[in-house]
Amino acid sequence: MPAINVNPTRQELTRLKTRLRTSVRGHKLLKDKRDELMKQFMDVVRENRALRKKVEEGLMKAHGSFTVASALMSTEMLEQALLYPKQSVELDMTFQNVMSVNVPVYQFKTRSDDAGEIYPYGFATTSGELDGAVEALSGVFQDMLKLAEIEKTSQLLAEEIEKTRRRVNALEYVKIPQMEEAIQYITMKLDENERANTIRLMKVKDMLLQESIEEKRQADAQAVEAFGGHLAEPMGEL
Repeated sequence: MPAINVNPTRQELTRLKTRLRTSVRGHKLLKDKRDELMKQFMDVVRENRALRKKVEEGLMKAHGSFTVASALMSTEMLEQALLYPKQSVELDMTFQNVMSVNVPVYQFKTRSDDAGEIYPYGFATTSGELDGAVEALSGVFQDMLKLAEIEKTSQLLAEEIEKTRRRVNALEYVKIPQMEEAIQYITMKLDENERANTIRLMKVKDMLLQESIEEKRQADAQAVEAFGGHLAEPMGEL
Protein backbone atom coordinates (compact mmCIF):
# COMPACT_ATOMS: atom_id res chain seq x y z
CA MET A 1 0.00 0.00 0.00
CA PRO A 2 1.25 3.52 -0.76
CA ALA A 3 1.85 6.07 1.96
CA ILE A 4 -1.09 8.17 0.70
CA ASN A 5 -4.65 6.97 0.16
CA VAL A 6 -5.56 6.87 -3.52
CA ASN A 7 -8.32 5.38 -5.61
CA PRO A 8 -6.89 2.95 -8.20
CA THR A 9 -8.61 4.55 -11.17
CA ARG A 10 -7.32 5.85 -14.47
CA GLN A 11 -8.52 9.36 -13.65
CA GLU A 12 -6.52 9.32 -10.41
CA LEU A 13 -3.52 7.95 -12.28
CA THR A 14 -3.68 10.81 -14.80
CA ARG A 15 -4.02 13.36 -12.00
CA LEU A 16 -1.02 11.93 -10.11
CA LYS A 17 1.14 11.87 -13.23
CA THR A 18 0.32 15.54 -13.85
CA ARG A 19 1.17 16.42 -10.24
CA LEU A 20 4.39 14.43 -10.49
CA ARG A 21 5.53 16.30 -13.60
CA THR A 22 4.74 19.62 -11.91
CA SER A 23 6.55 18.57 -8.73
CA VAL A 24 9.65 17.47 -10.63
CA ARG A 25 9.75 20.75 -12.53
CA GLY A 26 9.19 22.72 -9.31
CA HIS A 27 11.93 20.70 -7.59
CA LYS A 28 14.42 21.65 -10.30
CA LEU A 29 13.44 25.33 -10.11
CA LEU A 30 13.75 25.34 -6.32
CA LYS A 31 17.18 23.71 -6.51
CA ASP A 32 18.31 26.36 -8.98
CA LYS A 33 16.91 29.05 -6.70
CA ARG A 34 18.67 27.55 -3.68
CA ASP A 35 22.00 27.42 -5.52
CA GLU A 36 21.67 31.02 -6.70
CA LEU A 37 20.68 32.14 -3.19
CA MET A 38 23.76 30.42 -1.80
CA LYS A 39 25.93 32.23 -4.34
CA GLN A 40 24.36 35.59 -3.45
CA PHE A 41 24.68 34.79 0.26
CA MET A 42 28.39 33.97 -0.01
CA ASP A 43 29.03 37.25 -1.88
CA VAL A 44 27.17 39.16 0.84
CA VAL A 45 29.11 37.34 3.58
CA ARG A 46 32.46 38.23 1.98
CA GLU A 47 31.39 41.87 1.63
CA ASN A 48 30.13 41.85 5.20
CA ARG A 49 33.44 40.51 6.52
CA ALA A 50 35.49 43.17 4.71
CA LEU A 51 33.17 46.01 5.68
CA ARG A 52 32.97 44.91 9.32
CA LYS A 53 36.75 44.99 9.51
CA LYS A 54 36.77 48.50 8.04
CA VAL A 55 34.08 49.70 10.46
CA GLU A 56 35.85 48.21 13.47
CA GLU A 57 39.08 49.92 12.47
CA GLY A 58 37.27 53.26 12.07
CA LEU A 59 35.53 52.88 15.43
CA MET A 60 38.80 51.97 17.13
CA LYS A 61 40.41 55.08 15.65
CA ALA A 62 37.49 57.27 16.81
CA HIS A 63 37.51 55.67 20.25
CA GLY A 64 41.23 56.31 20.60
CA SER A 65 40.77 59.96 19.68
CA PHE A 66 37.89 60.34 22.14
CA THR A 67 40.00 58.72 24.85
CA VAL A 68 42.82 61.23 24.30
CA ALA A 69 40.33 64.11 24.09
CA SER A 70 38.65 63.08 27.35
CA ALA A 71 42.07 63.00 29.00
CA LEU A 72 42.87 66.52 27.80
CA MET A 73 39.42 68.01 28.48
CA SER A 74 37.17 67.86 31.51
CA THR A 75 34.05 65.71 31.36
CA GLU A 76 31.73 68.73 31.69
CA MET A 77 33.47 70.56 28.86
CA LEU A 78 33.38 67.49 26.62
CA GLU A 79 29.67 66.95 27.24
CA GLN A 80 28.90 70.63 26.66
CA ALA A 81 30.82 70.62 23.38
CA LEU A 82 28.81 67.68 22.02
CA LEU A 83 25.45 68.55 23.59
CA TYR A 84 23.84 70.40 20.68
CA PRO A 85 24.71 68.98 17.22
CA LYS A 86 24.54 71.33 14.21
CA GLN A 87 24.19 68.74 11.47
CA SER A 88 21.11 66.50 10.98
CA VAL A 89 20.64 63.39 8.87
CA GLU A 90 17.59 62.05 6.99
CA LEU A 91 17.40 58.31 6.48
CA ASP A 92 15.38 56.72 3.66
CA MET A 93 14.75 53.00 3.31
CA THR A 94 13.73 51.24 0.11
CA PHE A 95 13.64 47.57 -0.85
CA GLN A 96 15.47 45.61 -3.52
CA ASN A 97 14.30 42.24 -4.78
CA VAL A 98 17.03 39.59 -4.67
CA MET A 99 15.74 36.18 -5.79
CA SER A 100 12.21 36.96 -4.51
CA VAL A 101 13.63 38.30 -1.22
CA ASN A 102 12.98 41.97 -0.42
CA VAL A 103 16.16 43.26 1.19
CA PRO A 104 16.45 46.79 2.63
CA VAL A 105 18.49 49.54 1.02
CA TYR A 106 19.39 52.46 3.30
CA GLN A 107 20.15 55.91 1.96
CA PHE A 108 20.88 58.99 4.02
CA LYS A 109 21.55 62.62 3.27
CA THR A 110 22.66 65.48 5.50
CA ARG A 111 20.75 68.69 5.89
CA SER A 112 23.78 70.72 4.85
CA ASP A 113 26.62 69.91 2.48
CA ASP A 114 29.06 71.99 4.51
CA ALA A 115 31.72 69.66 5.93
CA GLY A 116 32.27 72.00 8.88
CA GLU A 117 28.72 71.38 10.15
CA ILE A 118 29.86 68.11 11.75
CA TYR A 119 31.61 70.11 14.49
CA PRO A 120 28.93 71.47 16.88
CA TYR A 121 31.42 73.47 18.97
CA GLY A 122 33.99 76.23 18.69
CA PHE A 123 37.62 75.29 18.15
CA ALA A 124 39.03 77.67 20.76
CA THR A 125 38.03 75.69 23.85
CA THR A 126 38.33 72.12 22.56
CA SER A 127 41.14 69.72 21.86
CA GLY A 128 42.31 68.83 18.38
CA GLU A 129 41.86 65.15 19.27
CA LEU A 130 38.11 65.78 19.62
CA ASP A 131 38.09 67.10 16.07
CA GLY A 132 39.76 63.90 14.88
CA ALA A 133 37.28 61.75 16.80
CA VAL A 134 34.25 63.57 15.36
CA GLU A 135 35.73 63.39 11.85
CA ALA A 136 36.44 59.66 12.26
CA LEU A 137 32.88 59.00 13.44
CA SER A 138 31.48 61.02 10.56
CA GLY A 139 33.53 58.99 8.11
CA VAL A 140 32.56 55.64 9.57
CA PHE A 141 28.86 56.45 9.83
CA GLN A 142 28.09 55.64 6.19
CA ASP A 143 30.05 52.39 6.44
CA MET A 144 28.08 51.47 9.58
CA LEU A 145 24.83 52.08 7.73
CA LYS A 146 26.02 49.93 4.82
CA LEU A 147 27.07 47.24 7.28
CA ALA A 148 23.59 47.23 8.85
CA GLU A 149 22.10 46.88 5.37
CA ILE A 150 24.39 43.98 4.45
CA GLU A 151 23.85 42.15 7.73
CA LYS A 152 20.06 42.41 7.37
CA THR A 153 20.39 41.19 3.79
CA SER A 154 22.46 38.20 4.88
CA GLN A 155 19.90 37.38 7.59
CA LEU A 156 16.97 37.49 5.14
CA LEU A 157 18.88 35.45 2.55
CA ALA A 158 19.78 32.84 5.17
CA GLU A 159 16.12 32.51 6.17
CA GLU A 160 15.05 32.16 2.53
CA ILE A 161 17.79 29.58 1.89
CA GLU A 162 16.56 27.53 4.85
CA LYS A 163 12.94 27.68 3.65
CA THR A 164 13.94 26.76 0.11
CA ARG A 165 16.11 23.91 1.38
CA ARG A 166 13.20 22.49 3.39
CA ARG A 167 10.93 22.68 0.35
CA VAL A 168 13.52 20.97 -1.86
CA ASN A 169 13.99 18.17 0.68
CA ALA A 170 10.23 17.77 1.15
CA LEU A 171 9.75 17.36 -2.60
CA GLU A 172 12.81 15.18 -3.11
CA TYR A 173 12.42 12.80 -0.17
CA VAL A 174 8.68 12.86 0.62
CA LYS A 175 6.29 14.17 -2.01
CA ILE A 176 7.86 12.85 -5.21
CA PRO A 177 8.56 9.33 -3.78
CA GLN A 178 5.00 9.16 -2.43
CA MET A 179 3.51 10.08 -5.80
CA GLU A 180 5.78 7.62 -7.61
CA GLU A 181 4.75 4.89 -5.18
CA ALA A 182 1.07 5.75 -5.62
CA ILE A 183 1.44 5.73 -9.43
CA GLN A 184 3.15 2.34 -9.27
CA TYR A 185 0.39 1.02 -6.99
CA ILE A 186 -2.43 2.27 -9.26
CA THR A 187 -0.66 0.92 -12.36
CA MET A 188 -0.30 -2.49 -10.69
CA LYS A 189 -3.97 -2.49 -9.64
CA LEU A 190 -5.13 -1.50 -13.12
CA ASP A 191 -2.98 -4.25 -14.65
CA GLU A 192 -4.47 -6.77 -12.22
CA ASN A 193 -7.98 -5.62 -13.09
CA GLU A 194 -7.14 -5.83 -16.79
CA ARG A 195 -5.86 -9.38 -16.40
CA ALA A 196 -8.91 -10.31 -14.31
CA ASN A 197 -11.23 -8.87 -16.98
CA THR A 198 -9.34 -10.74 -19.69
CA ILE A 199 -9.63 -14.02 -17.77
CA ARG A 200 -13.32 -13.34 -17.10
CA LEU A 201 -13.97 -12.64 -20.80
CA MET A 202 -12.10 -15.81 -21.78
CA LYS A 203 -14.23 -17.82 -19.33
CA VAL A 204 -17.42 -16.25 -20.65
CA LYS A 205 -16.27 -17.00 -24.20
CA ASP A 206 -15.56 -20.61 -23.26
CA MET A 207 -18.98 -20.89 -21.60
CA LEU A 208 -20.71 -19.42 -24.65
CA LEU A 209 -18.73 -21.71 -26.91
CA GLN A 210 -19.64 -24.71 -24.74
CA GLU A 211 -23.30 -23.72 -24.77
CA SER A 212 -23.14 -23.32 -28.52
CA ILE A 213 -21.57 -26.77 -28.90
CA GLU A 214 -24.15 -28.27 -26.57
CA GLU A 215 -27.01 -26.61 -28.44
CA LYS A 216 -25.61 -27.85 -31.74
CA ARG A 217 -25.25 -31.37 -30.34
CA GLN A 218 -28.83 -31.31 -29.11
CA ALA A 219 -30.02 -29.95 -32.43
CA ASP A 220 -28.12 -32.69 -34.26
CA ALA A 221 -29.56 -35.31 -31.92
CA GLN A 222 -33.10 -34.04 -32.50
CA ALA A 223 -32.51 -34.00 -36.23
CA VAL A 224 -31.27 -37.61 -36.15
CA GLU A 225 -34.28 -38.70 -34.11
CA ALA A 226 -36.65 -36.94 -36.44
CA PHE A 227 -34.96 -38.47 -39.48
CA GLY A 228 -35.03 -41.96 -37.89
CA GLY A 229 -38.77 -41.69 -37.10
CA HIS A 230 -39.46 -40.61 -40.63
CA LEU A 231 -37.71 -43.74 -42.01
CA ALA A 232 -39.51 -46.06 -39.57
CA GLU A 233 -43.03 -45.06 -40.72
CA PRO A 234 -42.87 -46.56 -44.31
CA MET A 235 -41.34 -49.81 -43.05
CA GLY A 236 -44.27 -50.26 -40.62
CA GLU A 237 -46.77 -49.99 -43.48
CA LEU A 238 -45.04 -52.73 -45.42
